[in-house]
Amino acid sequence: MKSRKNGFSKGVTVAASTALIFGLLTVGVNTSPVLAQNLGEAPVVGKIVKVLTFREYKIDEEKFAADIKVPEIKGLENKDLENGLNEKYLEENKKLYADFIKEMEDLKKQNGGNIAVDSGYEVKTDNEKIFSVSRYITQIAASATTTLNHDTIDKQKQILLTLPSLFKDEGYVEVISKNIISQMRDQMKKDEGKVYWTKEQVDESLDMDYFKKIKKDQDFYINPEGKLVISFNEYEVAPGYMGTVEFVIPTKAIQDVLVGNEYIK
Repeated sequence: MKSRKNGFSKGVTVAASTALIFGLLTVGVNTSPVLAQNLGEAPVVGKIVKVLTFREYKIDEEKFAADIKVPEIKGLENKDLENGLNEKYLEENKKLYADFIKEMEDLKKQNGGNIAVDSGYEVKTDNEKIFSVSRYITQIAASATTTLNHDTIDKQKQILLTLPSLFKDEGYVEVISKNIISQMRDQMKKDEGKVYWTKEQVDESLDMDYFKKIKKDQDFYINPEGKLVISFNEYEVAPGYMGTVEFVIPTKAIQDVLVGNEYIK
């Protein structure tokens, strides 16, 4: 009986230890996609999509500087989409570099001023459903100008989302525009340092345009909270000192025109 008890006790200890190790392994797999990927057979919740620097163009001279990072999307099963985006990123940045070189050579011949360009990328959202990446370009001559572009991917359906695809019809243009104008007025009322080109702010006698509505394909992304964010480049809706500006659109303001709440929460 003593021998059997010892054997039983050891069996319980081994079983308990095995259960504990299995439990810890399960937690590790579920909380670490990298670990799950390395284990091979372990399931991963969501797709692993990432963006890397494919190529970098650099110039560092006394009057001229360039740092151009070319992003590359990795991990999409839809290779047509992945290759299409990567080709677009490469061509955009090759042209940016070529244009910079031409301007630099022209300025050198004229013994002219300083110029610089800086471009790169930033992941805005990366969860089980959405992958949003922002690409920026800052060009510096007499002053600095920054432009932004965003791409938002449905990782599960392996498709690129567009602004029109989120809505039932073109009515979203008017709805979103009205909300943005309301946000602009509210921000200016609360902060005198903020200026947007609304109808009230623009002197029509100077033949200046003011913000009326967004474009149908206005630049956007979906943030980690599942909110629609509309993005504007410098000088698009405000003076240059305001830089690039964004407006988070309350879901309740666009609920009636949304196709559904699969992406926008």
